[in-house]
Amino acid sequence: MKKKMIGLTAALGGAVMLSACGGEEKEVTVGAKNFTEQFILAKMAEIMLEDNDFQVDMVDNMGSTALRQALESGEVELTWEYTGTGLITYNGEDPIADGEEAFEAISDIDADQGITWANMSDIDNAYTIMMREADGEEKGISSISDLAEYINDNPGEMTFATDAEFGNRGDGLPGVEETYGFEFGSDQVNEMSYGLNYEALANEEVSSAMGHATDSRIEEYDLFNLEDDQQFFPSYHAALSMRTEVYEEYPEIEEILQPLSEELDTETMMGLNYQVDIEDESVDEVARTYLEENGFLSE
Repeated sequence: MKKKMIGLTAALGGAVMLSACGGEEKEVTVGAKNFTEQFILAKMAEIMLEDNDFQVDMVDNMGSTALRQALESGEVELTWEYTGTGLITYNGEDPIADGEEAFEAISDIDADQGITWANMSDIDNAYTIMMREADGEEKGISSISDLAEYINDNPGEMTFATDAEFGNRGDGLPGVEETYGFEFGSDQVNEMSYGLNYEALANEEVSSAMGHATDSRIEEYDLFNLEDDQQFFPSYHAALSMRTEVYEEYPEIEEILQPLSEELDTETMMGLNYQVDIEDESVDEVARTYLEENGFLSE
């Protein structure tokens, strides 16, 4: 009887060991910055990874620099990042307007720092020049070239709202004016805190303004982004940025999130941001509904 008990104990112990070896949990920490778009993208990644048997820890509401430092230290292992931020802010490189070139450049640079980029999407949260839809239609302006032509033909008429940073940096207003061959007069440029520029434009206090391409207020206030037809603004395409050791341990992450990155674009992201910012839906609800409606989750 004693022998049987010992044998049973040994068998159970072996089964537990086999179970532990075969069912080792896959764990990853996802990070996000402190604005709506980042919350949504991170939540989508979390839901899709959990749907594929990952245990996900979330670290969000971080500034760009803090998130990058967390990725480098290993506190965060995976995040959605922007190509322009990676090149310009983190590595001090010159801006690149072409999305594919920017992605390839930051992939090469960050590879030496143990960071792998993957799954570039068509979300481009770049700087943009905005107008009211009705005003653009009335004046026949749909691109920055159109705006430049109108300003040159009607000096002193158009006004512009900007924050201090965009108004003075080389890849901001001075660069736009130089590239497109026009110039606002000093009396036509209204400098204000970022965020007020959307309200100033909507309230007809100015006739044009700077912004970010996926901001939900563009739709809310019936504004539109002028086409950057000379491709001046640097690419800020959203893509996965992860620690290389995690990428090598879990190469399936790229495949799991590939359908999402292929489906998302700037217009779609603006709509998702709108649901959270303007319609007060929860990030979890918006993310999960989008994934379910597009068939990205298992039944």
